[in-house]
Amino acid sequence: MIKKVVAIGPESTGKSMLCEQLAKHFNTIWCPEYAREYLNQNGVKYGYDDLKKIAEGQLAIEDYCVEEVNSKLKTQNSKLVFIDTNMYVMKVWYEYVFGKCEYFVLDEIAVRKYDLYLLCNIDLPWIEEPMREYPDEKPRIELYNIYKDLLINQTTQWVEISGDYKERFQKAVDAIEKFCFTHSS
Repeated sequence: MIKKVVAIGPESTGKSMLCEQLAKHFNTIWCPEYAREYLNQNGVKYGYDDLKKIAEGQLAIEDYCVEEVNSKLKTQNSKLVFIDTNMYVMKVWYEYVFGKCEYFVLDEIAVRKYDLYLLCNIDLPWIEEPMREYPDEKPRIELYNIYKDLLINQTTQWVEISGDYKERFQKAVDAIEKFCFTHSS
């Protein structure tokens, strides 16, 4: 059975790097954040309707990655897929920027199941990128707390990932070994 591990948290918290490192460590694949691709192709200015396209793209790439791992299960020992961003991130994005969320995102949150969440803390230095919107500490803290509240109020296991890049990686590996290999979902 495939175990799905999701990295979530505010922007510039090392989610993509962590997913890529974990996939390499566990000899599997990772699902990148579709928003990056979308914004690279369409420009960094976006509206409410763009978020729906981004959410649909994220779901499609997640499904593709899960299917890729599933098709390799027979020939490899790989049973994990790492997902950089899911519909919780889309929900937070919708609500933080536009004050409301598309129902289909909420419906997907209700039906999609994951095995572990890695909540990436804001304790890394901010890295400037054209796509990033919130370099100031106040919105980063607000967003982090929104993600934490979401995870506290759902049933899937989750761990906070903090520290430098090396510490984050080790905390994530330890959590995956604990929750994905010693507990059934």
